[in-house]
Amino acid sequence: MKRVLLLLSLIILAGYGVFAQTIGIEEVRTLALANSRSLAKYNLAVTGTLLDERARFFSTLPSLSLGATASMSLWNAQNAAPIGNPFDTFSSGASVSVSQKIFEGGKTLIQKAINEIASESARKDALSEYFNVLDSADNAYYAVLEAMSVLEAEESSLQTALVSLAIAEVRHSTGMINQGDYLKAMADKETRENSRNQARRNLTLNVMKLKALIGLNDLPELRQIDFSRYEELILRLGNISDKEADLLYAELWKFIISANPSLAKAELADKRAENNLTMIKRGYSPSLSASFSTGLNYSPNNGAEMAGGKLSLNLSIPVDFLVMANNVEKSKIARDSAALDYVSTEVNLQTELQSALLNVFTYAASVINTGLSLAYSEKHLEFVMERYRLSQSSISDLNEASSMLINSRNNLIKARYGFLQSLSKLRSLGAFSGEKRLIDTLMGNS
Repeated sequence: MKRVLLLLSLIILAGYGVFAQTIGIEEVRTLALANSRSLAKYNLAVTGTLLDERARFFSTLPSLSLGATASMSLWNAQNAAPIGNPFDTFSSGASVSVSQKIFEGGKTLIQKAINEIASESARKDALSEYFNVLDSADNAYYAVLEAMSVLEAEESSLQTALVSLAIAEVRHSTGMINQGDYLKAMADKETRENSRNQARRNLTLNVMKLKALIGLNDLPELRQIDFSRYEELILRLGNISDKEADLLYAELWKFIISANPSLAKAELADKRAENNLTMIKRGYSPSLSASFSTGLNYSPNNGAEMAGGKLSLNLSIPVDFLVMANNVEKSKIARDSAALDYVSTEVNLQTELQSALLNVFTYAASVINTGLSLAYSEKHLEFVMERYRLSQSSISDLNEASSMLINSRNNLIKARYGFLQSLSKLRSLGAFSGEKRLIDTLMGNS
């Protein structure tokens, strides 16, 4: 969080004009983190647990208290007659006392450990939310770029349909094609225009979501993703063998065990439940405390004089054995429940890792296949379009070739951004500090 705040401060100091024209994924992540109210609440919770730790430490220190009294008589109680000079009966005093717990059966140390676990658990919650915000930022950024690419593809498809319709109108007017072929060309143009309009709508919605996430009213132009930097990784993951996939799973699982905040939080909850059980068991132990008090008294007749000092010891021995035994059984149930939660969290993370890896493998292979499909579809459309101009292909042939091309483009766009979103998921699962560290691990360079 310190790094985030530092980066945000640098951006603010440099002025919004630094990225007023364009904005990239790193700026989007920074703004999303700074704008996240949920992350701010988790950070406040961390501060609260630190204050609880401090309060617990203060409770172990000696307790000091000061007191003061003052009094004088106004009338005589026997005959209710006023006293001649009330100030002659004036008296006052001041006292100071110190108390200290000496022995509590070790409960102080156990409570200290419980508070430290609570603080660490709050930090893991904040870290988990940190990665959730990063995922949201990445997904929103990629969604806008994907919608822009889809809109561009739909615009290109519409232009092809318009050219086809223009040629069909000329041929229909000269009687070279029948009414049915001409209507097909018109229907294809309307279909492509509707798809273009839907793509515009999707882009507008995704832009609105991104602006709300990062807290900007006007969204600068987004910098495009350089997919060439992922080519080597895509080739490796798209053609990975089963043995290599198993090794990669084992390597990523090591990162999850050591750094995943959800698993760490479940482990902390297990430890906290164990400490709570120990704390309840220590309720059978006696407790001992000591206190010392002294003071100063004053009266007009005697003047000021020191009061005597008093030292006292207090021993408390619990005897509610039935109540304590019941509390111990309840704590054992809570401990066993926390252990089951840890196992469930571990199993869920294993499933999430397997799913994320399958997604990244599938999308990588899809990028390779749809890239080839797009290249073939473009050449096929050029071939059919040329034959259509020469009246050697029909409207149906051209529509089929155009549909194949737009499907190939959209599939490639979906595969590319799906691949990036899968990388973001793996980054969060392993709590990687950056994308480069994740890519090195996926390439087998860790």
